[in-house]
Formats: sequence, C-alpha cells, structure tokens
Amino acid sequence: MTNHLLTLWDILATTFSIFFFVAYLFILFQVVSDLFRDHELSGISKAIWIIFLLFIPLLTSLVYLITRGKGMAERHRAQVQKSVSATNQYIREVAGKSPAEQIADAKKLWDEGVITESEYLQLKAKALA
Repeated sequence: MTNHLLTLWDILATTFSIFFFVAYLFILFQVVSDLFRDHELSGISKAIWIIFLLFIPLLTSLVYLITRGKGMAERHRAQVQKSVSATNQYIREVAGKSPAEQIADAKKLWDEGVITESEYLQLKAKALA
C-alpha cells in the first residue's frame, strides 16, 4: 500500500514540477521578447537585464515583472494593435471595391462626361464579371 502512495506522490510532484518549469519558461520568453520590443530602453540596459537573466533567472524575472509589468502590457497591446491594423489594411487593399461601388464610380464618371457610354458599359461588365 505504501508503494502505491509513493508512486502517486511521485506522479503529482513530477506533474507540478513540469507545470512550474513550463510556466517559468513562458515568463522568461515574455521577458526576453519584451526587452527586445522596448525601444525606450538603451542597449546597455537590455544587456544588463539579459546578463542577470542568465545568472539569476528566477529572481530577475520576478523583479522585471514587478518593475516593468505595466509597460510590458502596454507594449504587447501596441504590438497587437499594430498587427491588427496592418492585417486590416492588407485585406482592404486586396479586396478592393465591391462591384456596386465600381459601377457607381463608373456611372459618376459617365454622368460627368469623363468616359463614353461604351466605356461605362465595359467597366460595368468588368465589375459584374
């Protein structure tokens, strides 16, 4: 009976150890990526943070999260917003105008006398194709 309890305890201890190690790695990667994302921090300051992360990783990660956590969240939010804006801009460029907008623009040009009726019909056919 004692052997089974010991095995269960070993499994739980190993599970918790793996969980905390993976969580620590996530924090460490976030800290390092935030260091490189921060344009206000000088290169020397970044190097000092990296050196401390190499030699005293757990304590340095906790100090970094406490002292620079708010700015870290703001920089991450700014990066996400920039990425979303770039994606939306790309979609707008690729998608172009809808057929109804293209026909309306062509009709406006025809009404203004900029294009002929045959050119208008060609643009309309192209938009509907």
